[in-house]
Amino acid sequence: MIDCEARDQREVMITRDLRGRGIRDEAVLSAMSTVPRHRFVLPEYQHLAYSDAPLPIGEQQTISQPYIVALMTEALCLKGGERVLEIGTGSGYQSAVLAELDVDLWSIERSALLFSRAGQCLENLGYENIHLVHSDGTLGLPAEAPFDRILATGSLPDVPQGLLDQLAEGGMLIGPVGGWDSQQLVRIVYHANMYKREVLCGCRFVPLMGEDGWQS
Repeated sequence: MIDCEARDQREVMITRDLRGRGIRDEAVLSAMSTVPRHRFVLPEYQHLAYSDAPLPIGEQQTISQPYIVALMTEALCLKGGERVLEIGTGSGYQSAVLAELDVDLWSIERSALLFSRAGQCLENLGYENIHLVHSDGTLGLPAEAPFDRILATGSLPDVPQGLLDQLAEGGMLIGPVGGWDSQQLVRIVYHANMYKREVLCGCRFVPLMGEDGWQS
């Protein structure tokens, strides 16, 4: 895809699919205006890179639709400087969007193929505030905890207590929770040894496989 064509399509995506559907955080909109989504999709899907739809990336995984990426990122309420844990690097697109918001990002990917591919793409784009880890993301990253934010980019049957234990005071976790075919996007805020949980919307994500996630 030619860069000028990609820029035009990206601006249409921002106007129609993000602003048009209620995304208001200007920092999030700016980040998604900057990140070249077409660099994170497989060659055969590049002509669809800026459509508001998930696309296959291999390993039975997808790159999430732009609106959902924007919605989850906005719901994190980032100000810059936060330590963020991403569960499921996937293509690396969500990682890049988060990195544009000036956070210290740790991202875990279970698939060796996706880990390698995302790492190469993010390196080629010059991101230096992303620490990629090849591991079981459902277990989190206790050695680097606590985190101000945790974002699960695939579905979980329920939120593992092990992930909640890795939240800093005042931290929040966002992710899709529910059945195999449909879930609710939830936000959990940790404060004073209590967890406040709210449902943001209904959704459908690919499953997060792992010890504290879905079993293969």
